[in-house]
Amino acid sequence: AWSSNAQVLDDLAAVPDCPPVWRMEDGFIRSVGLGVDLVRPLSLVIDSRGIHYDPRHPSDLEHLLESSQFSSGLLARARRLRQKLVELGLTKYNLGGQQAITLPTNRPILLVVGQVETDASVLHAAPHIATNSELLRHVRQANPDAFILYKPHPDVVTGARVGQLDTTARTLYDQEVTALGITALLGQVDELHTMSSLAGFEALLRGVSVHTWGTPFYAGWGLTSDHAPPCPRRTRKLSIDELVAGTLILYPTYVAPGSRQIIDVETAVRLLEQQIEAGQGLGLQRRLYRWYRNAFVRRR
Repeated sequence: AWSSNAQVLDDLAAVPDCPPVWRMEDGFIRSVGLGVDLVRPLSLVIDSRGIHYDPRHPSDLEHLLESSQFSSGLLARARRLRQKLVELGLTKYNLGGQQAITLPTNRPILLVVGQVETDASVLHAAPHIATNSELLRHVRQANPDAFILYKPHPDVVTGARVGQLDTTARTLYDQEVTALGITALLGQVDELHTMSSLAGFEALLRGVSVHTWGTPFYAGWGLTSDHAPPCPRRTRKLSIDELVAGTLILYPTYVAPGSRQIIDVETAVRLLEQQIEAGQGLGLQRRLYRWYRNAFVRRR
């Protein structure tokens, strides 16, 4: 069942003699477009232990990263995949955009990534800093002289989800960036700060220093600077290619959008590349749905 039905799934798992409960969620290489716009994902994760964004419990991904012996062949494949993703500028949603920014040369450049505050990844992985405003306060306090870029979550920008900053927090960053893709930003910053956003993982792929203020799946393995209490189950130090192998090759299931056939990650990347080259946009149906949702559906 979809992992967003957390309480229902927990109640089911507590029933005596209940069959095993498996949780499902969108994968990390997803689509061209947002899930809130009903864009179908290219990948899914189906987890028998828990789900990757909830560090309160073990997950199949955490088990893979903690216990797998990664062969040299798998690590070479992971390295090629990482290089391809960086070369193509692919991210989870692959939303582009152009915005000219001028950055100082005499101050550290920090990127703070906003999230949807009601998402389970924030509620479960960042219980101590659960709002974008609080995240900005902590980052500014720790880095008083830095030049801070703030990038709100695209679902919040469209008005569909919760995560707007309070009045005080709007004074804590130096510049907001909404119309510039995350990959373009990552090439211009010294550090990325996040509660639990997948943008942190995407920054690691590109060699950017990542500070986590929650406990996302990629934290606790020696690759990030972690400000939240450590997860005691994560005792191993990983290389970036070991993290990629577990997260993008072994953990997800990739599905071709037309045939619904199982494919490998390399094929999924080729399909995304083709979609981007073809200039696939939102489309009339999804634009109408977005208008209806923003006008009549309660945000969450």
